[in-house]
Amino acid sequence: MTTATVPREGSRRQRRGQICVALAAVAWSTAGVLQRQLTLDASTQVLGRAAFAAAALLAYVAVAERGGVVQAFRSIGVAGVAVALCVATASGSFIAALNHTSVARVLFILAVAPVLAALLARLMLGEPITRRTVVAMALALAGVALMLGAPGEGSLSGDGLSLVVALAFALMIVITRWRRDVSMAPATCLSQAILVAAFLPFASPGAIVGHDVVWLAALGIGQIGLGFALLTVGARLIPAVQVGLITLLEVVLGPVWVWLALDERPSTLTLVGGAVVIVAIVIQTRAAPPPQPDEEGALPAPH
Repeated sequence: MTTATVPREGSRRQRRGQICVALAAVAWSTAGVLQRQLTLDASTQVLGRAAFAAAALLAYVAVAERGGVVQAFRSIGVAGVAVALCVATASGSFIAALNHTSVARVLFILAVAPVLAALLARLMLGEPITRRTVVAMALALAGVALMLGAPGEGSLSGDGLSLVVALAFALMIVITRWRRDVSMAPATCLSQAILVAAFLPFASPGAIVGHDVVWLAALGIGQIGLGFALLTVGARLIPAVQVGLITLLEVVLGPVWVWLALDERPSTLTLVGGAVVIVAIVIQTRAAPPPQPDEEGALPAPH
């Protein structure tokens, strides 16, 4: 590979990563519209969605690995198990947080995930925190604050659980970025199996009938399955802070889909805040391509 080819390849890899993570955020942002169609309790929703997601991700692994499913799961190692636990923890804590505080406050606290991802990536991977990154993160937090307005009074349990979600998500991004030599799709499949086992005692599987099956399939296969499949690809190609910032598109697009599908018009501040978040994402994604991996395709080991 010539010297001139290296920057071009780095730029292509970065663009692919950004597109994959953006599409993952688009998939996740459909949750509000799809879940509005369900008539099930929260535990049954999580159970059904996770079951469909696990099946979809297992099928994805089988196709991507050309049938080598067992070897794919073995290859994730301890890092993959950690990713699975992070995803399962984030999902479970998110549901629990919503039972202790408002949706706006949970989403506001979750907006610190890019900041946590940047700090963890700096400590574990040595990824720099540039002035551009600081500006982008500050703009993103300001945009989310505008979108949600005053998040309201919090509770120790609600805020604590929300921080757990943000930290678990940030850690998952950084581990995936670190072990970029291994596909973490099997790990996300394992995370959904963990959720099924965790919520089964509290759910009512017999209540999943009729249209609820269709909507749970859409949530599990499209919103969760497709979203995590795209994330596991994109997070291996771009810096952790970019992943965290781009995933904030979920917060921006969620109200838009509800507006288009259910005619619930978002407030002016929501639209203005969303525009600010998009500006922050554009600022960060126009940064220089990340360093190229070594011959093994892996980043340096944690410091």
